[in-house]
Amino acid sequence: MRLRRGRFQHTERARPVEGPALPDDSTVHLVLDLALRVGEAQMAGGAGAADVTATVLAVTDAYGLPHTEVDVIYTSITASCHRGTDAAPVTLMRVVRGRGVDYTRLTAVEGLVRRITAEGLAADDASAEIDRITRADHPYPRWVATLAWAAMAASVAFLVGGGVLLAVTAAVVTALVDRVGRLLNRRALPFFFQQVVGGALATSVAVALYGLDLLPGAPPSMLIATGIVVLLSGLSLVGTVQDAITGYNVTAAGRLVEVALLTAGLIAGIALTLRAGVQLGVRTTIAGPLPPLISDVPLQFAAGAATSAFFALASYAPPRALPVAAAAGAVGTTSYGLLALTGTNTIACAAAAATVVGFGGKVVSRRLRTPPMLVAVAGMVPLLPGLTTYRGLYQLTAEGDAAGLSTLVLAAGTALALASGVVLGEHLGRPVRTGLGRLAARTRR
Repeated sequence: MRLRRGRFQHTERARPVEGPALPDDSTVHLVLDLALRVGEAQMAGGAGAADVTATVLAVTDAYGLPHTEVDVIYTSITASCHRGTDAAPVTLMRVVRGRGVDYTRLTAVEGLVRRITAEGLAADDASAEIDRITRADHPYPRWVATLAWAAMAASVAFLVGGGVLLAVTAAVVTALVDRVGRLLNRRALPFFFQQVVGGALATSVAVALYGLDLLPGAPPSMLIATGIVVLLSGLSLVGTVQDAITGYNVTAAGRLVEVALLTAGLIAGIALTLRAGVQLGVRTTIAGPLPPLISDVPLQFAAGAATSAFFALASYAPPRALPVAAAAGAVGTTSYGLLALTGTNTIACAAAAATVVGFGGKVVSRRLRTPPMLVAVAGMVPLLPGLTTYRGLYQLTAEGDAAGLSTLVLAAGTALALASGVVLGEHLGRPVRTGLGRLAARTRR
C-alpha cells in the first residue's frame, strides 16, 4: 500500500472471504421462499415465534445456507442470507395474513420439515409440497366441526357438574353459536364483534331458559360457563406466553393484544346480556363455590378426555391424534382434581396440571407424530376457568359487587397459570425427548 496525493491505494486486490460456497442466486431465493412459506404455515396455525425461527433456520441450513438471520414478528417473517463481503445479502419477507387452527395442516408441515432435514428432500419437491399443504381444504366438512364443538360443550357440561339435560342444551346452543359465527365470518365481520355476538347469544339463551323455567335443577351459570370455555378455547394463550418467555416480545405483545381484545368482546357480550336480563326482571343465580371443577375424579377423567378429543376434532386434527388429545385431557383434569382434593389453591392446581400435560406432550409428540401444541392446548382446554369468569361477571353486572374484579383476576391468573405451566412442561420435557431420541438411534444401530 502506498500514498499518492493524500489518498491510499491498494497494491493488491482484497482477498474474498473464505468459507463454504453458497448456491447460485436462484437457489438461494428458492430456499428462502420455501423456508418462509413453511414458517408462515406454522405461524398461521398458532406456533410460537421460537419454534417458527428454529424451523426456518433448520430448512435453510439443510439446503446449504448456514449464514441466515431470521426475524419473526406477529404479522410477518423476514429471512436474510449473508453471503460474505463480496456479495450482497439476499433478504425476503413474508406477511402472515390468514390465521386459523388446522392441526392436520400443522402436522403435515412438521412432517415436511422432517423429510427436508432428515431425508434430504429436494428443494423443488419441498416447494411443491408446501404449496399443496397450504392450499388443501380442511380434512373434514364444516358440519363435522360444528358437531364436534357441540359435543365438546356437552362434555364440558358434565365436567362442571351438569346432567344430561344441561349437556344436550349446551350442545344445541354451541352449535347455534358456531353456525352464526360462520355466517358472520363470511360477512367479514371482525372477530371482536363475533366474540360479542357469541357471548351474548349463549347468555341470552341461558337467561331465557331460566326465565321460562325450562332447565329445572340446572342453573344457567353452568350453561353460560360451557359457552365461555368453548369460546375461549380458540385463543392462542399458549403461544402468547411462550413468545413472552422466550424473548419474542414484539410477537408476544401482538398476540396479547389479540387475546385481550377477543376476551373483552366475549366478556362484553355476556355482561350486556346479564345486565339486560336484570333490567327485564330475570335475575339468574350466581355460580357455585370455587374451584370451578367438580371433585368427582373418575367423572373428571372421562369428561376431560372427551372435551379434549372433541376440541381436537373441531380443530381439524388428524384421526390418529384424537386418542393422544383425549389422553392429554384425561391427565390434565385428573391431575387438577387430585390436587384440588388436597386443598391446593386453584391457580397452583392449574399450573401443576398444565406442567404435567406440557411435559408429557413434549416427550411423546415426536414418537406419535403429533404436534406438541395440539397435545398442550387440548390438555389445557378442560381446565379453562369458565365458571370463575361467569362468577366475576355476575358479581359486577347483576349484583354490583366490586368483589367481581378479584374473581376476574383469579380467572385471568388461572388462564395464565395454564399457559405458563404448559410452556414450563415443554421446556422440562425437551432434554428428556432428546435423550430418548439418542437412545433410540443407538438401539437401531
